[in-house]
Amino acid sequence: MSRSDHASAVSASRVTGRRGLLLGAAGAGAGLALAGAGAGQAQGAPAGAPPVLLTEQASKRILVLDPGVGVWDPAADPSVVKWAFSPVGDPGYRDLVPDASWVYPSEAKVRRHRGRTYVLTTASFGFVAVVEVPSGRRYWGAALGPGDDLFNPHTAEILPDGNVAVACSTGALVRLYAASLGPHAKRYTEVGLKGAHGLHWDGARRLLWAMGDDELVAYEVAGTRVRPALVRRSAVALPVATPGKSAGGHDLFPVAGRPGRMWVTTSASVFQYDIAAGAFVQDFAGADEIVRKSVKCVGDDPRTGRVVTTVPEKGLGETWWTTTVSVHRPPGAYELVNGGIYKARWWLPR
Repeated sequence: MSRSDHASAVSASRVTGRRGLLLGAAGAGAGLALAGAGAGQAQGAPAGAPPVLLTEQASKRILVLDPGVGVWDPAADPSVVKWAFSPVGDPGYRDLVPDASWVYPSEAKVRRHRGRTYVLTTASFGFVAVVEVPSGRRYWGAALGPGDDLFNPHTAEILPDGNVAVACSTGALVRLYAASLGPHAKRYTEVGLKGAHGLHWDGARRLLWAMGDDELVAYEVAGTRVRPALVRRSAVALPVATPGKSAGGHDLFPVAGRPGRMWVTTSASVFQYDIAAGAFVQDFAGADEIVRKSVKCVGDDPRTGRVVTTVPEKGLGETWWTTTVSVHRPPGAYELVNGGIYKARWWLPR
């Protein structure tokens, strides 16, 4: 969520976020049957799609949901949930104070590292962790100022050496933790980046890309695995809809179907950044429906070309929530009954 979103929500969240309203660690150790779709595909659910990974803030869980069902209602049909995670009540995360820090889960990415599958997750009130799937075990975790949004971890990325980068929007910084040292490793280096929201490890160029309010920055990872450092190598200004205003950079994610490009969302639009050309472009298929304001996340499935996005809808518990995951090429949608979705991503371990 944005800093303006937080300003209106902080006081309420300090109360509700500490009352233990999470659903516990249900599903943290459950099996993850991701291969098959559910019987009876609903209208709007794309055939052959990967499962869908959500940050679900209403129930304060990370969910992986059945792609063969168009309307997800976990209360009526628990089988639509293929995997779920919450750190509350799990002794492996007790030191991260999840009752205070696990408020507004804001990121979920699936990654492969050394033969294992992990979900990288953050929450606005300080929680950051790399969680093994399906066991729910902790690869690494930290709590940044737990109980408040003074840092607001907005996303994370795991590097080939096992260290973990974290972007903190309110804290205006990117941290690189020596997470390879163990689950409780606290050593880090950091650099300043106004409104840090997005991170992506570019293996081909061996660069860590980070996006803030106004710029897309490439960092070289220097130093050693035990004592890493970040060196700023280049930066490019984000496209601005209104001269003199902040672009409001939000989501940064690799374009799965076109290596060498990254999805970029700002407050006003959606782009792909062509790294070789050094240009923000909107020449991608489906741009006429994908490009719009307030897109919180975007990602594509290279096998089908389908794209998922989320955009806030009115009348929910928070102004940045939605119950709908939009699907593009062709247009469609998923709906989560009583949901408070922030981000949605195809389940595509990489």
